[in-house]
Amino acid sequence: MTKKTLKDCPRETLTDQVVVVRVDYNLPLDPNGEVVENTRLVRTLPTIQYLVEAGAKAVLLSHLGRPGGRPDPALSLRPLAGKLEEVLGSPVDFCAATTGPLARDAVQRMERGDVLLLENTRFCPEDRGNDAAWAEEISFGSKLFINDAFGTAHRTHASTKGIADAVRAGGGEAVAGFLLEKELRFLCDAIADPEHPFVAIIGGAKISSKIDAIEALLHAVDRLLIGGAMANTFFKARGWFVGDSLVEEDRVDTARSVMDLAGDKLLLPVDVVTAPCLVSGATTRVSACNEVREGERIGDIGPQSVKSFADALGKARTVIWSGPMGVFELEPFQAGTFDVARAAASTADRGATVIVGGGDSVAAAVAAGVVDRITHISTGGSASLELLSGKELPGVAALSDR
Repeated sequence: MTKKTLKDCPRETLTDQVVVVRVDYNLPLDPNGEVVENTRLVRTLPTIQYLVEAGAKAVLLSHLGRPGGRPDPALSLRPLAGKLEEVLGSPVDFCAATTGPLARDAVQRMERGDVLLLENTRFCPEDRGNDAAWAEEISFGSKLFINDAFGTAHRTHASTKGIADAVRAGGGEAVAGFLLEKELRFLCDAIADPEHPFVAIIGGAKISSKIDAIEALLHAVDRLLIGGAMANTFFKARGWFVGDSLVEEDRVDTARSVMDLAGDKLLLPVDVVTAPCLVSGATTRVSACNEVREGERIGDIGPQSVKSFADALGKARTVIWSGPMGVFELEPFQAGTFDVARAAASTADRGATVIVGGGDSVAAAVAAGVVDRITHISTGGSASLELLSGKELPGVAALSDR
């Protein structure tokens, strides 16, 4: 890795030092504000524990949701401080401000080994605007900034890129935390030197959000498996009727060009699960992909498609999976995603490298009960796709070079 990491910072140099850490605690919450899934939080523990044991003063920055640059009590990070304290096993203080006198006083009161979580960075419009003065303010005079937020590394924000620039301009270092380092190592290695056969599974709703990754992966993979609602657009490109299913009409030509470019590498579903409405308890029907009826909606891939995908996965030595095969949140449409998750886990059990990225894919792996069998669970959705597409991540580019 060409960028400096926390491993380059001996513990003895961190004692009594204020260290600002960008984490990604943009976690899914239920209607009561309770955390539904905390993988991203748990994955930051090695970095935080390293700082605590070194006697540093760890100041954590994160965003949550899309508050639009103004305070929103429903998106406060206060509950996340309690959740972090629970999994860390030691106290975590919370400050109801990100900058200003309240935040500065909270940082100044910190003692050796303390952890402080500041309020949602996106309550402040300066974050998304990458405001240089605001970035300087949230550095709190620190000589060390750690980016451990892979999920936001593709953003040119003050709390990702701006603060790294500010700390480095002040003679300090900006380094990758243990989570970010691991993400870059797995994903970069998967593209640069994968063990073959190399299989990519791309699902989810839209081609438009993943087309760059698809086109980049086509040059590296041996098989490309397409599922989820984005497969509907490929069906439409083949001239098949898809009923009332979600289709990106303006991407039909894109799907057609991908099919031409991919040739035999591309593996599409051969059957689907349909229903009049994609709701819990819906009456479903399995049909061939070109036999969808009027008024039906495609909600999942069918059993023959699962078998075809599982066969391809069974031969793989490297697997990248991003995006579910259907509306797995609803029981009638879970089987395709869960069975593919189990097939991917079985491939990992045989020694293959299996990387799962994107919030929905991770949630599906958790729900299918296979998350502990996957080689690497990525905490980045869009960041993973941009990295796989060969794009530079601003939050990584701003870090100190080795």
